[in-house]
Amino acid sequence: MKLIGAVIVLLLLAAVVASAIGVVYARQQDRLLFGDLTRLTHEQDDLNTEFGRLELEQATWAEPNRIEQIARGQLGMVNPGATDTVVVRK
Repeated sequence: MKLIGAVIVLLLLAAVVASAIGVVYARQQDRLLFGDLTRLTHEQDDLNTEFGRLELEQATWAEPNRIEQIARGQLGMVNPGATDTVVVRK
């Protein structure tokens, strides 16, 4: 009987140690994953800021006044005069 009791105690002790190791492992994984989450959240914030800056830059480059300046300066385009305008009636 004493031998069976000792075996049961050893099995329970092994189960407690295994459970403790599992808890420590789970906590470590939690810490690592939280660090990754924090890093990725900061990266997402940085990318959102960069996206906003790029949208603003795109809006600036596509502004009608700027396009007209380029058309006049680089391409030599001008508004057509009255003699160059043809009205088509249907």
